[in-house]
Amino acid sequence: MARKNATQSDAPDKKPGRLAQIRQVYTAARQVDPMIGWWMLISAVVVLAVAAGVGLIFGRWVYGLILGVPLALLAATLVLSRRAERAAYRAIEGQPGAAGAALGALRRGWYFDQQPVAVEGARGMRPDNMAGAAFVFRAVGRPGIVLIGEGPGGRLPRLLEAERKKLTRVAPGVPVHLVQAGDGADQVPLRKLSNKLTKMKPVLTKAEVSVVNKRLTSLGGMRPPVPAGMDPLKARVDRRAMRGR
Repeated sequence: MARKNATQSDAPDKKPGRLAQIRQVYTAARQVDPMIGWWMLISAVVVLAVAAGVGLIFGRWVYGLILGVPLALLAATLVLSRRAERAAYRAIEGQPGAAGAALGALRRGWYFDQQPVAVEGARGMRPDNMAGAAFVFRAVGRPGIVLIGEGPGGRLPRLLEAERKKLTRVAPGVPVHLVQAGDGADQVPLRKLSNKLTKMKPVLTKAEVSVVNKRLTSLGGMRPPVPAGMDPLKARVDRRAMRGR
């Protein structure tokens, strides 16, 4: 019996099914957006009514209703995806390291780390002692190297520029872009951060991106002593989860 229990505990956990994933996304999103269920219901009813109405016009309202059921479910799922993504961003706004968490929405082809490569103004190792600190996160893709800054406007530009100078020495000739995440002037909101990066003009090949990333990750002594996992509350923005996959 003991051997059987050990075997069961060593077995890998099964991935939750599609419905279970959708339920998890809905439960998490509802904590931030209590109206999400009503919006899903309204969208499903509207689509179902339109499908039945079109069927009624052609004298086939039963067929329209049958066809409208999967369309209504699809509409509700799309509403869940959009509003859950917005809820995820609202949940991390204002948290230290929110820009790093938002990088989780980047598509394939990007290399990034949700821990900062530079920090200034942190008064200690605890997240509640990092209020007002400036963070710099790094992403590497076909547009080059992108430094994403987060924090007060006073110290953030200096921190970004200092990190840019380091990278120009380490990876000469590779474009380095500076982006400030936030809701202020000339800043990029968290929900638009991944789109901002993916819309940048590509200048490197995939092979060059891999070489640049390996060169940067092989460097030692560049990371500040910050707690592991700056992803605030583990709230990584995951588009695949939002689609219920």
